[in-house]
Amino acid sequence: MREIGLRDTNGILNQPWVRPRRSSAGLGWDQIFVSTQQERAYRASFDAAPTSLVILHLDGPVKVCRGSDRPHTVPVGGLFVHPAGRALTVELGGSLNTVHAYLADSAFGEEGVRLAEEVGAVDPLVEQLMLALDGAVREWEPSARTYVDHLTALLASHLARRRQPPSAAGLTSRQLAAVRDLIENRLSEPLPLTDLAGAAALSVSQFVRQFKASTGETPHRYLVGLRLRHAQRLLRTSTVPIADIAVRCGFSHQEHLTRVMRSRLGTTPGAVRLNASNVQRRAHSVQEKAL
Repeated sequence: MREIGLRDTNGILNQPWVRPRRSSAGLGWDQIFVSTQQERAYRASFDAAPTSLVILHLDGPVKVCRGSDRPHTVPVGGLFVHPAGRALTVELGGSLNTVHAYLADSAFGEEGVRLAEEVGAVDPLVEQLMLALDGAVREWEPSARTYVDHLTALLASHLARRRQPPSAAGLTSRQLAAVRDLIENRLSEPLPLTDLAGAAALSVSQFVRQFKASTGETPHRYLVGLRLRHAQRLLRTSTVPIADIAVRCGFSHQEHLTRVMRSRLGTTPGAVRLNASNVQRRAHSVQEKAL
């Protein structure tokens, strides 16, 4: 699939009153385009776009008016949601910092979801997902692709929930085995959610829900856990340099492995290897004394 970019948006981001800060352009994201910017007050009309738009207000409150509707006062963390395929007339009453997310139809799977228009709604989960996507743009690493796909699927699924309640059913044993085999075989590679969902013959949104129902974890957290366990195993049983282990286990570099291991396990690769060496030395010492 091709990258989602500016040409898939309704044109707000091309306007002279928008001061861009960063975006996902050039990162190869094929289901979502994310942009962070500062906007000045304006009133304008825009043609329909093939993507659904979600705007997170990073400051405020500010008045926003859609079409001929009455103005809404949108607080910090408030949302503006506009469905795909519909023209937009909007007035922004003051300067504002925002994060825009433009979601392709494919992000919603095969469910044909059309979002409802919203102005000023507050949803803590959508806010956190949007901030996480912005953070992924700001500190992009190719190995984070699965993480971005996961965030995108969660965002799309959550936005669609009021129309399409999630299923509690999990993966079959055959589907789960196919997904695990794929992960094991491609542990060192970026692994998009579309590939994982394909192994289970499901749409991405269906796969995310059913995988978590089966394992209790999101696909990204499960994948990172497997990579960490494999890294620990190599650290304890081999003399392969830590930098090589990091890449072999799907991390961008040694510092990335260290950061994730410290965050998840409260330790570092060096400490794991040193502890394993100490255990081996003590075992040898006990054996020698026994002889």
